[in-house]
Amino acid sequence: MSKLRASERREEIMRILESKRITKMSNLAALFQVSRQTIVTDIEILMASYPIETARGRYGHVKLQNGYATYKSILSEEQQEVLFEIFPKLDGRQADVIRGLLLANGSRRNKERIEGLI
Repeated sequence: MSKLRASERREEIMRILESKRITKMSNLAALFQVSRQTIVTDIEILMASYPIETARGRYGHVKLQNGYATYKSILSEEQQEVLFEIFPKLDGRQADVIRGLLLANGSRRNKERIEGLI
């Protein structure tokens, strides 16, 4: 995964927590290619706005409370990029389906880019 700004990384962390509900901070650090302390800081900032729980120690984790959802987007940045890459090669019906998929499940950050697909 390419380097993201802190706000983008936190948005992706929330997307991951919504889909997995629970993960280890070390897994997030490896995924985003940042230090574990960076993830700890991100989680502390997110905890001020979202119902996130953490546990320390051998079985430590970060967890989003059950039933809570923040973002409609379910496609990761990488998945969206692949769809943008293949879009020019699609026929009309396929392009309409992919555009709809991106509009319904893509990130708000890519909204203009998605709406510009013709």
